[in-house]
Amino acid sequence: MTSTCTKDAPTAARHADARDAAPATLVTCGDAGATGHDATSRRTVARRLAQAMGFGFGGAYVPGTRYAQPLYFVPSDALPAAAASALGIRAAEDLFGGVVPHAFVATKVITHPLHRRDAPAPAGWSHDFARRAHGAVLRGFSAFTREDAQRAANDLLANGPVRIKLATGIGGSGQYVVETAEQAAAALADADARNLAQHGLVVEENLQDAVTFSVGRVEVRGVTLAYCGTQRVTPNNRGALVYGGSALAVVRGGFSRLLEQPLPAAARAAVVLAQRYDDAATRSYPGFFASRRNYDVAHGRDGAGRARTGVLEQSWRIGGASGAEVVALEAFRDDPTLEAVQASSVECYGEGVEPPPGAFVYFRGDDAHVGPLTKYACATRA
Repeated sequence: MTSTCTKDAPTAARHADARDAAPATLVTCGDAGATGHDATSRRTVARRLAQAMGFGFGGAYVPGTRYAQPLYFVPSDALPAAAASALGIRAAEDLFGGVVPHAFVATKVITHPLHRRDAPAPAGWSHDFARRAHGAVLRGFSAFTREDAQRAANDLLANGPVRIKLATGIGGSGQYVVETAEQAAAALADADARNLAQHGLVVEENLQDAVTFSVGRVEVRGVTLAYCGTQRVTPNNRGALVYGGSALAVVRGGFSRLLEQPLPAAARAAVVLAQRYDDAATRSYPGFFASRRNYDVAHGRDGAGRARTGVLEQSWRIGGASGAEVVALEAFRDDPTLEAVQASSVECYGEGVEPPPGAFVYFRGDDAHVGPLTKYACATRA
């Protein structure tokens, strides 16, 4: 994980101490010079978040600048503890996102145990997480060498197809579904040994007819919301199916308030498992905290046709559903009596896309890599 979020420590501490004494100025960091649709979307959503919560908007953070007000950060990725400390970030109320004790904790590799307890792993690896999260995730292993990844694949293939996922892949990239040991070996052959040792990969059972739930909790300066919904896929400009947005049922309050709602059985199971995963991370990795917590939970059939549900990965940073999160935060802040909203984020490829009236459009243009794309969010009373 790379971040350009740095700051002189005395200035950071001074502003952190003053955070409750004056309105905050929201600043972004980690996207310096980036021009793609993801970076543009993050900046636009961050600006809308500042407006929604009554913060000033300071744009991209500039190290060394003497800011007049305490700062609220929106980093492009979860921050390692050392980087967060240098910025004066001490608790979840100081940022929209999360802080982790080690960079790898923010990636999907923490989801599964090592194939053998003494297998190579980065410093700070917690064996306790796998114990605490057992039953909340799919069957799988994490590996930091080709040999361990191959052994893990060989074991899992006895029960059906296996998905191999690079820790650095996002949005479905860097993933391979294999049905034989030979296919697994071919998929692993091009994995860079140095990159693999640093970042690792995941080998887990592959589900058929899978639905992916988004489960999350967000807290920003006194407003807390929790949600559960489903992700959709859409064809991109080359015809491949990619992430197309999320439709979320959002409530004021945390996970316990969400579980009081009349959720369908599969959605309720997704919330329960996400909550267990969240608790396992908090207990297993001291120093972790987050104001934005999002979990992808898959529900489908395994190789034997049995129903399976499990958390795939976490996101403790501004993400694909954050446009919907922000318009829901707006609704709750504007109406203290409001208890629930339906919020959605939508991503549509191609020309001629017309968002509905009143939608929050956070990207609309011709991206250099993916072509014409429109991204927007809406919220309506439940």
